[in-house]
Amino acid sequence: MTEHRRVLIIGSGPAGLTAAIYTARADLAPLVIEGEISSTSDQPGGQLMLTTEVENFPGFPQGVMGPELMTAMRAQAERFGAAFLTAKASAVDLSERPFGIWTGDRSTEPPAFHADALIVATGARSLMLGLDGERRLLGHGVSTCATCDGFFFRDRKVIVVGGGDSALEEAMFLSKFASSVTVLHRRHELRASKIMQDRAFRNTKLSFRWNCVVEEVLGDDSLQAISVRDVLTGTSETLDTDGLFVAIGHVPNTDLFAGQLEMDAAGYVVTRSGTHTSVEGVFACGDVQDHVYRQAITAAGSGCSAAIDTERWLESVQHQAAAAAGAA
Repeated sequence: MTEHRRVLIIGSGPAGLTAAIYTARADLAPLVIEGEISSTSDQPGGQLMLTTEVENFPGFPQGVMGPELMTAMRAQAERFGAAFLTAKASAVDLSERPFGIWTGDRSTEPPAFHADALIVATGARSLMLGLDGERRLLGHGVSTCATCDGFFFRDRKVIVVGGGDSALEEAMFLSKFASSVTVLHRRHELRASKIMQDRAFRNTKLSFRWNCVVEEVLGDDSLQAISVRDVLTGTSETLDTDGLFVAIGHVPNTDLFAGQLEMDAAGYVVTRSGTHTSVEGVFACGDVQDHVYRQAITAAGSGCSAAIDTERWLESVQHQAAAAAGAA
């Protein structure tokens, strides 16, 4: 039997949990489909569950562990009446309201839920190198966010993998802290824009290793070195380093909404007038619609915006229905 909800939130990172706190406090009794523990792309708590210490989230002068922060936010949402389902949303139907949301097989089952309003907070995932030690040492010398972790590498040697604008932005930010930054790229020329390349080549802390790929990420409890291979000669060598920043791109988790929500060329959900999407009654927040900032605090802020937009939209729909009924 299909369960009806006024507000349903897909995703439980900072954006989804903040939206849950605000909609719960507005007495909308939201349901959060938080993802599956076995899933790497939409696991409960989002990417912060894979991080260690977070020092740039306001209110924690001594820092806070990523999982601890997300657990606290989840408990806060529950305190105000948000409900959570540890499952993966498998399909949605946004063609009519109430919207249909499946957590099982759409071909053989009715939707698990109907929702008057839907908040999309499925986030984005960093593209990784796919190496055994990479995920294990994430947060222990391996990072995908210089803004988040650069401070920890003051006076250290770090390596940035990538050749686009994002990689050079990461490298130049890290040069404020690190003693040296090596940009490692698999080709002999960068993909970054000309202006970014000019800035990077002028930065005396930056050096470049061309035609190289990472073969292994080495270390037991923390990163110690990486093994790289020259793609032209086939020779390998080990490079000692204190930090490895993987900057080869991000992918928004939007497959669920393909063909139903407007997206940009990179696959991010397009929002207008705050967090409104191309479908009335559907709102998007966090990294699923933000390819610029990608911070926990900006995701949380947009989650607040999505909740307020949702509440106001539901009120307007209710008033319109009441006015129509009165006119009849």
